[in-house]
Amino acid sequence: MLKQRHHFFVVMLGIADAAVVAIACLLAWGVRREVIDGAWPAATGLQSVRTILQETLLMFAVPVAVTAMRVFALYQPWRDRRLLAESRQILKASLATIVSLIVLMWALGPAMVSGVESTKVVSWNGMVFDAGRVQLLAFAVIMPVVLVVARLCFRVALRAARKRGRNLRHVAVIGTGRLGRIACRTLDRNSWTGINVAYFIHHHDHVTPTDEVVGRPVLGGISQLEQILTDRLPDAVYLALPNTRASLMPELLRRLERYPIDVRIIPEVSPKYTPLAMTVSELEGMPILSIRENPMNGLAGVMKRGIDLLGAMVGMAVFAVPMVLIAMAIKLTSEGPVVFRQRRVSIGGEEFDIYKFRTMMHERDEHASAVWTARGDARVTKIGAFLRRTSLDELPQLLNVVLGQMSLVGPRPERPELIARFKEDWRGYVLRQHVKAGMTGWAQVNGMRGDTSLRKRLQLDLFYIRNWSLGFDIKILWLTLFRGFVHQNAH
Repeated sequence: MLKQRHHFFVVMLGIADAAVVAIACLLAWGVRREVIDGAWPAATGLQSVRTILQETLLMFAVPVAVTAMRVFALYQPWRDRRLLAESRQILKASLATIVSLIVLMWALGPAMVSGVESTKVVSWNGMVFDAGRVQLLAFAVIMPVVLVVARLCFRVALRAARKRGRNLRHVAVIGTGRLGRIACRTLDRNSWTGINVAYFIHHHDHVTPTDEVVGRPVLGGISQLEQILTDRLPDAVYLALPNTRASLMPELLRRLERYPIDVRIIPEVSPKYTPLAMTVSELEGMPILSIRENPMNGLAGVMKRGIDLLGAMVGMAVFAVPMVLIAMAIKLTSEGPVVFRQRRVSIGGEEFDIYKFRTMMHERDEHASAVWTARGDARVTKIGAFLRRTSLDELPQLLNVVLGQMSLVGPRPERPELIARFKEDWRGYVLRQHVKAGMTGWAQVNGMRGDTSLRKRLQLDLFYIRNWSLGFDIKILWLTLFRGFVHQNAH
C-alpha cells in the first residue's frame, strides 16, 4: 500500500514541479517585458494564450525541466536526504535545463545568439518564439529558487502529516548490538524522514522475545526471521549486524528475497578508523564504500579554487598599501629579509615554501628548531609582536593561495618535522592533509591559535573536513573578520 502511495506522490510531485517551472517561465517573461518594454505583462492588458506560449519558454522549458529532474533522481525516495542535498540536485537539474534550452533554441533559430535582444527569433511548427537572452537569464535565476521553495513547502506538509501518524515507513532492524541501537536512535532523531523502527530482530539464532531495546520490542532471533516477517511484515529491513556476525549477511539477503520489502545494509565502520566524508559508489554493479575521500573533488572543488583566486587577488589589492608599509617597518627596525620562507606541508603531503612577513630576529629564524613560538619569546621583534597579534604577518600567504599551494580556508599548514612527530602521537593527524592547507580555518576562528590544545585543534580541523561545504568556507571567512585577525593566543 505504501509503495502504491509512493507512485501517487511521484505523479503529484511531477505535476507540481511542472506547475512551478511554468510559474518560473511567467516570472522570467515578466522580467523580460520589464527590461525590454518597460512594463510588466499585467500592465499591458490580458494576454492571449497564443501570445503567452510564444513569448514565454513554457512549451520548451516545462518538459525539459521535468525530464532533467527525473535524470537527477529528484523523483526517487528522498526520505533520508536533507533539503540541502535535494537542493544540490535541483541546481544540477536547473543547469542541465538551461544548457538544453540554449542548445534547443540555437538548433531551431540561430538568431538567438545575435547581439540584439529581440523577440520571435525561433520558428517552429508555424509559430515563432521569444528566445531572448534576458528571459533565459531570468529563468536561470528564478527556476532553482522557486523549485527549492516548492520542495521546502512539500517537506513541511509531509512533516506535518507524519506527526499525525500518516505517510510513515515502518521498518525492522536486524541486530540489537551497538550498531543496531545507533541506527534506531539516529532514525528517531531524524523523525522528519518518516521512518519508524517498529521492532528488532536479534542477530543471534535462538532468542526468545525479550524486553524492549531503545523502546522497541525484540521479537526473536534470526532463526525465527520467516515467522516474524510473516506475522508483522515491515516496509523495509535494516541489516545492522556487528562485524562478528557479518558472515551471516549472504544467507540473510537470500532469505529476505522471499518478501516484497526493501533491504538496507548499515556497515559497521568503527570510529577508530576515523572516517571522513563517507560516500557510496558503484562499479559494474559492485558497491564501493569510501570512508576517506577528499570532499572537495569535482565541481565544488573547482568553485572553491575560483573563490580562492578571486579572494586572494582582492585581498592583495586591498592590502597592497599596508603590505608596503609593513615591509618598510620591518626593514627599518631589524636586519634581514622582509619576507620569511619556511617549508610546510599541504594536501597529499606535498611540501612548499610558505611566505610570511619576518617577525623574529634573522639569525634565529635561519636556525629555528621545530618548536612553536611561546608567549614572551625573546626571538620576536617589536614590530613582529604586533604583526603576530593582528595576523598581518600572514598577508604574503595570499601569494601561496594564488600559486595554488594553499587555500583561503583549511587546516593550517605545519612543518614536516612536526608532522613526523605528531602523526605517531596523534591518531588521525595526517588526515588534515586530505585537503589543501588554508590561511584561516575552523580551529582558528574558534580560538585555537598559538600555544593551544593540539587535541582540540585536531578535532576542529577534522570536523571542518567532514562537514565541508562552500557555505562553511564563507562562514569561516566571515568569522575571521571578527575573530581571526586579533586574538589573545597569537604571539
